[in-house]
Amino acid sequence: MNFRTLLAIAFTLLSAPVAAQISDKPSEYEKALAAGYKAQFICSGLWNGGKSLQDIEADELSGIYDRIGKLVPTLAAEIDEEERQVRVSYTDGMPPRTAIWNRRTGCTSMPIGFTGIKIGKPVKLREFKDDLPWPMGDRNAVLTQAAANEALQQITSRASDNSQYGGKTSAVLVIKNGKILTEKYKNGHDLHTAQRTWSVAKSIAGTLIGHSVQEGFSDVNAPAKILEWMKFGDPRSSITLDHLMRMSSGLTSDTAGNRTDPIYMGGASVTERTTSWPLLYKPGTRFRYANNDTLLAIHATRSGRFNPDFFFEKVGMTRTYAETDWQDNYILSSQVWTTARDLGRMGMLYLNNGVWNGERLLPKNWRDYVSTPSGPQPDREFGYGATFWLMNKTDGVPASTFAAFGNRGQYLVIIPSRDLVIVRRGYDTRENRFDISAFTRDVLKATAE
Repeated sequence: MNFRTLLAIAFTLLSAPVAAQISDKPSEYEKALAAGYKAQFICSGLWNGGKSLQDIEADELSGIYDRIGKLVPTLAAEIDEEERQVRVSYTDGMPPRTAIWNRRTGCTSMPIGFTGIKIGKPVKLREFKDDLPWPMGDRNAVLTQAAANEALQQITSRASDNSQYGGKTSAVLVIKNGKILTEKYKNGHDLHTAQRTWSVAKSIAGTLIGHSVQEGFSDVNAPAKILEWMKFGDPRSSITLDHLMRMSSGLTSDTAGNRTDPIYMGGASVTERTTSWPLLYKPGTRFRYANNDTLLAIHATRSGRFNPDFFFEKVGMTRTYAETDWQDNYILSSQVWTTARDLGRMGMLYLNNGVWNGERLLPKNWRDYVSTPSGPQPDREFGYGATFWLMNKTDGVPASTFAAFGNRGQYLVIIPSRDLVIVRRGYDTRENRFDISAFTRDVLKATAE
């Protein structure tokens, strides 16, 4: 047997395990993730979002990344309307993946292997106060003269029919001087349809932390109160809330964004998946966008009084649900469901510099704090403040503009110098994204006084 033959045999033997690993056959864990994803999104879409199952399947259960995207349509969902639970079977010998809804925090994804629970009585939906005057409710929200601004209406139409800015738009909302100038929704959606915010939730998290600071329960410059780090010699004990909010914790990130599939789809808890990452860089020296930084910031903030629903109620965001894991930890890196108008309300809170109905909910300097770069910055078009992106390098946009950005085209743009809030919601894909810079420029031109 010659050398070449031996080399070919060796290569075949070495390659065999690799070939097995990249088999098209999904693993049992991938099946469990796909089932958890489907249960969670149907549950949240139905009872947080008020959406039809048909719309959920078309919008929420499409455009999913490859790892589970092909599996999701093959799995059957059982919907319990009375107890508001969704169960999705994925393999023999294991119970279905289950998501359970409650009126306070929305849907909770139960861990793999959860055998089920019978509530035994109908679960009621939330009660809303839509008849209150805007912005606490919906009455008199729209400026009657808005129809006269044809340029803005045309821009809204081009965004909604996806003819100019790209993406797959579900909602457009523009608020100026406290009134709605234009508002448009895709078929099947309306002013009360909630969608998942994805990473816009990080900016909502920053706003809730601001309220905690205002109430005297948190200090962004103090070490983050993470129990697992409070051991002698743990260098992570020097990480502050500010580091976490600015994505500069220095913690190890195995992937861009610190993929949190076990939490988002697998029913794992926040504490078991976020607190164990080791330090890689000195805190405050590297920018690394990571879901874990936001999850840890909220985990640390909860050591004081922390009640998102109470805050949302104060600002009229009654259709906003901040979801938790099964151990009651908030998943505020992504899992918030809200409407375009509720995001508009949060934008107005920042235009009012943290004051709502005469009450100060955020510190006086909080708007400046979240919208000011400090320390390391991302090497891309947009800068980063504290849980908000910065449009300070965007041509044709005021340098003070800051924004919340989320996956699949979720945008909240806040322009204090123009007393303007822009909200755009969507179901974009990686291949077809919405151009928020161009849209913002055009809205600014159309609303110039």
